[in-house]
Amino acid sequence: MMNPAIFALEKRTIMIMLTTLVVGAGILSYQKLGRLEDPGFTIKTALIVTKYPGASPAEVEEEVTDVIEEHIQSMGEVKEIYSTSEEGISYVYVDMKDHYTSGKLPQIWDELRKKVSQAELSLPEGAMKPFVNDDFGDVYGVYFAITGKGYSYADLKEYADFLKKELLLCHDVAKIDFWGTRQEIIFVETDRAKMAELGITPDSITRTLQTQLFVRQSGKVEAGNNYLRITPTGEISSEKAIASLLVGPPEKTIRLGDIGRIYRGYEDPPRNGLWFNGEPGIALGISTIEGGNVISMGESVSEKLHQLESRKPEGINLHKIYYQSDLVESSVNTFVNNLVQAVVIVVVLLMLFMGWQSGLMIGSILLLTILGTFITMALFDIDLQKMSLGALILALGMLVDNAIVIADGILVRVERGDKREHAAVEVVKENIWPLFGATLIAILAFAAIGFAPGEVGEYCRSLFDVLALSLFISWILAVTITPLFCVWFLKIPDLHNKDPFDKPFYNLYRRMLHLGLTHRWSTIGITSVLLILAIIGFGTLPQAFFPDSTQPYFFVNYWKPQGTHLDKTRQDMAIAEEQIRQIDGVKNVSAFLGEGGMRFILPYKYVTPNSSFFQLLIETDNHASIGRISSEVDRYLSENFRDAEPYLTRITNGPPVDFKVEARFRGPDTAVLHRLAAQATEIMQSTPNTRDIRTDWRQQVRVVRPVYNESQGRNAGITKLDLEASLQRNFNGVTAGTVREGDELVPIIFRMPRKERATVNELKNVQVWSSGRQSFLPLGQVVSAIETEWEWPIVQRRDRMQAVTVQCNAVSGLAEPLRQAMVKEMESIELPDGYTMQWAGEYLESNKGTGPLAQIFPLCVLGMFFILVWQFNSVKKATAIFLTVPLSLIGVTAGLLITGQAFGFMAILGFLGLSGMLIKNAIVLIEQLELDLRKGKEPYRAVLDSAVSRLRPVVMAASTTILGMLPLITDPLYAAMATTIMGGLFAATFLTLGIVPVLYTLFYRIQPDDKYV
Repeated sequence: MMNPAIFALEKRTIMIMLTTLVVGAGILSYQKLGRLEDPGFTIKTALIVTKYPGASPAEVEEEVTDVIEEHIQSMGEVKEIYSTSEEGISYVYVDMKDHYTSGKLPQIWDELRKKVSQAELSLPEGAMKPFVNDDFGDVYGVYFAITGKGYSYADLKEYADFLKKELLLCHDVAKIDFWGTRQEIIFVETDRAKMAELGITPDSITRTLQTQLFVRQSGKVEAGNNYLRITPTGEISSEKAIASLLVGPPEKTIRLGDIGRIYRGYEDPPRNGLWFNGEPGIALGISTIEGGNVISMGESVSEKLHQLESRKPEGINLHKIYYQSDLVESSVNTFVNNLVQAVVIVVVLLMLFMGWQSGLMIGSILLLTILGTFITMALFDIDLQKMSLGALILALGMLVDNAIVIADGILVRVERGDKREHAAVEVVKENIWPLFGATLIAILAFAAIGFAPGEVGEYCRSLFDVLALSLFISWILAVTITPLFCVWFLKIPDLHNKDPFDKPFYNLYRRMLHLGLTHRWSTIGITSVLLILAIIGFGTLPQAFFPDSTQPYFFVNYWKPQGTHLDKTRQDMAIAEEQIRQIDGVKNVSAFLGEGGMRFILPYKYVTPNSSFFQLLIETDNHASIGRISSEVDRYLSENFRDAEPYLTRITNGPPVDFKVEARFRGPDTAVLHRLAAQATEIMQSTPNTRDIRTDWRQQVRVVRPVYNESQGRNAGITKLDLEASLQRNFNGVTAGTVREGDELVPIIFRMPRKERATVNELKNVQVWSSGRQSFLPLGQVVSAIETEWEWPIVQRRDRMQAVTVQCNAVSGLAEPLRQAMVKEMESIELPDGYTMQWAGEYLESNKGTGPLAQIFPLCVLGMFFILVWQFNSVKKATAIFLTVPLSLIGVTAGLLITGQAFGFMAILGFLGLSGMLIKNAIVLIEQLELDLRKGKEPYRAVLDSAVSRLRPVVMAASTTILGMLPLITDPLYAAMATTIMGGLFAATFLTLGIVPVLYTLFYRIQPDDKYV
């Protein structure tokens, strides 16, 4: 292979053109790169919703949920199935295996739909068609609340429809959806007594409405040359027209409006509701197309809204709940500033070590590397976000390593009298493959995260991608542009032919190294003691998963006792929301009643409809004030809402975990499961520092059970179906048809007046329609008693078996120490045959993230070891280098203990990457030693000379990496990783400069010799 330095020196004009091209293309690529706050990950979950009106949770589980799960489990792509069965509805969640990418999911979803369609044939009569939602992970990053005093929900919806039509034309908009809309309904309420007096049956009213509203083809007729459509009049289009309908027997017809009240209203009780700073409204969410630019989409939407301002009705307001593009721009700008700071720190450090001219020269190589990385990021569709920009900052020190080795080698050769061009060619020739191997090893150290399956691996993948691309580019520039720049710009001090290493600093290191080599067993012993102490200290480090985000938002998840009426939940919500808005530092409060809102961030945890639930999204002035505000909110809620179960959560980096500590019991019998859950609950309650203790089945609720007497029913001509229909019509109403208004369908609900359905006390006064006798009869003639029973309102299942999860959070501190405090007692719970206990929560999610790393990293280690053996053709040298890696634990433990950081997922990534950095430094040292031996130096002199000659590049490389990461210390996501690398590299670099020579002399039995000191 041709020496690339020769090509660069011979084709200088081409190299200048290529450099200029990299600069120009890099700047353009940076401007065109997509921008996100956090990297995305594919939510490989589909949700199957099946309604089964009138069925109890247990019936839903047995007759619907189990049937659907049985058909789905035959799919080989399925990783896990879990479900929730509630009154009249089944939710089945299907997670696909981690290794399936977003490109393969559409085909998998098609297969899932086929399985669900097959299951539909086995569902009971009365169960509705299952709905498969494979857009479960869509993110609506632009999130508005539309409010207006004096405007109805219909008025707000009309304006929202107008906005949707206009905003869909904006750049990079994928789709627009609404949340919190209220279904308009025309109610027909008739007095039971009047109906009985006039002999008008409920069925006749329903039939009249349906026949008048039914649309049927009326035929066509020839008229001359035309063929005309026949359409009779008589359509129902308003409440007035409905009131004019004639009902009753032919000889006694009467206007429907004369025996009842016909009016327009809204679904009662509503499914959900939105309030923004106390004002009711509806939400509008906008999602970005895949691969779209969030910032440009947000700007396009803002511009369009400005144009439409004049067409907005007076009094209607559009509020920002969440505007991703603003947050993304701020986040990216912060990280870009951190990157600039890190570059400045590295360049200044290089100038201090090598002189201002050499420092600026290597700094320019660093900038070229960064610009080249931007080009490759654009080619591989990698956006600018926390992970990709953080990767550049992490890599800064490593990016200059290769250039430093080449520049330092040229500098030393020229100082000894060699010509610049010859020195450049020879240094590149000696170092091109060692540096290539070292670069590959540095890349392999981070490869585990690059190839790890799952959400966490996908979230962090761009970290590896950018590191690998930038390191490879740095190697290319080191062996091409760097020697050319050295020939042109490298300033060589005039040493008057003196030895460049004959300086106090180098001489001190030489003497210290000789001392360590002379007493090598003592050196190894001291190092071993430090390592043992570090291992002991490491065992005391707290464990964690991902830190919280720096976004200025947090959630209040508020639960009243299960079965609470939505109106009662709303009363609590209104009181709490008003109080919270008064707290200093709170900007806005968005309230979501009865259901979780739209997914406006990827790690949002959606809550299915529940009348006892509301969620507050609280926006603060800045994320630093969240701790104080959330403490005030928590104290206020706990003091004023004793019967509720509120808990607070922050937006997280990575997958969301609402309850940090969870123990999950699985088994066949509900009673046994709840007995086990009760024992686990007691353990959590007796463990200090716990809060938010509950189970995911919530509390049992009462059910009113009219006992149908079949013999009496037969005598009265009333079937069980008649009874159920009469009760439904009396208390909630039945759908009797729909009225079309433009593109909207308005249901007509037939029910009894308010006074006949106000409370449970009206149950005994219900009149049941007898289809046999064609008359109303008292409920008591077919019901022998009215009983009240208790039932579980929520049935949770995991992998086709019932599961109860006991949950809690820590009052303060991290979750893992809390879990450890209860592990012994929890795992001592005696489990009957067929029952299992599993830790869930943060522990399970953390294992899901680190598990794939544990599988892949050994392969990476094997790859690194193979490269070392291939490079040096020696197992001994490779082993000597690898033995230095554990030394980093000394600095890692010290750094994390001093700063109080937890050893979380990001710290694990830092620790893995640290191994590559240390091996890279050791390679540079051993390679120089081999060169000196080939030149004929005495072995011990070669050990000393090579260590001294590599002191500056190794220390410089470590220093630039350590100080370059200073801007990341304040970022919650990267703080632990930065601390891990900085502490580990600081300690291990100096230990490596002593231990590698010691191990080398031991392995090759080289004896110390004082004459070479």
